[in-house]
Amino acid sequence: MTTTKNSGKLLVFLLPHIQNSATILIMEWNLYGHQWAADILQKHISNDSIRHAYLFSGAPGIGRRSLAIKFAQAINCIQPPTAGTPCGICRICKQTVSLQQPDLSIVQVEEDKHEIRIEQIREIQRSLSLSPYEAKYRIALLLNFHLANPNAQNALLKTLEEAPAKVILLLTADAAENLLPTITSRSEILRLRPVAITEMIPILQTKWNLDPQSAKEIAHLSSGRYGLAQAYIFNPEQLELIHDRLMDQVELFKMNLPDRFQYIEKLTATRRRGEVKETIQQIIQIWLLFWRDALLLNSGDSARITYTQFSSISQQISTCLSLEQINAFIKKLEETLTLLENNINIRLLLEELMIEWPALHLAY
Repeated sequence: MTTTKNSGKLLVFLLPHIQNSATILIMEWNLYGHQWAADILQKHISNDSIRHAYLFSGAPGIGRRSLAIKFAQAINCIQPPTAGTPCGICRICKQTVSLQQPDLSIVQVEEDKHEIRIEQIREIQRSLSLSPYEAKYRIALLLNFHLANPNAQNALLKTLEEAPAKVILLLTADAAENLLPTITSRSEILRLRPVAITEMIPILQTKWNLDPQSAKEIAHLSSGRYGLAQAYIFNPEQLELIHDRLMDQVELFKMNLPDRFQYIEKLTATRRRGEVKETIQQIIQIWLLFWRDALLLNSGDSARITYTQFSSISQQISTCLSLEQINAFIKKLEETLTLLENNINIRLLLEELMIEWPALHLAY
């Protein structure tokens, strides 16, 4: 079993279906797991009771941006088939989904920055003061607004308090609690939740023609976040990278300590500290899911494992190590993640982890 081969098969299998399925998604108002939110927004449009500001909150990849864009389409659609339903094919619908509509303004963290700045809010306020160019409403889409600095958030309050009649603000954030209370109190809040894993698996199989094994793995990796699941489907190299990290872990079991230290040296060399930290966090999170699989298998629960393609290896670990040993190493990985948040020498921290890494002879 090689990870590149499996990921390649997934890519080849998906490509014939992705284009058609993507078109269907754009044409539909329904968004998986968030129909309740779509129903609320559709009623606001059909009843002519649209609020001046909406906040879509939830974990990254859950579909906040997709729901906001679909709502923007529905608001300004030229030829809605029914009230509050975007046609998906008119000029404004197409421009909106590509974020190229003249009356749609986008605010997000700029590529070379790490936060949304007050200058960006002042710029959008100038554009919102103008009448709509061709649509019914001017819409401002403020993405990941929890990354706005306090000055930027405060600057937005003026628009929230005195919003022009033909202006609608759509904000997305990881949690309403990470915004100023004065912003959330002036916004209609829709808190999005993940789809249950058991519901996500058949959705992925039906919508994207995935085989049961791939659907199960992606459903678990995305934790029921449909947007993140789509990201894995559209970018199979992300899955390939995860599989590569898992194979690195398997190799670590049979390495001696100097070889493990050499592996750590390669991971941490010639990179900035921030990049190293982010990479290591991602790797350990991947490893933690693998060890969770071993824990589940040790307990006789094979139905809920994540990495089904690596189940034979995690099964061997569950047999070689006791429940207490597996739990202890999971705790060690979690402690390492926590310590990474502090200004501790990353290389020394990882070398300590390698010292405690079990030495096992696995067949694969």
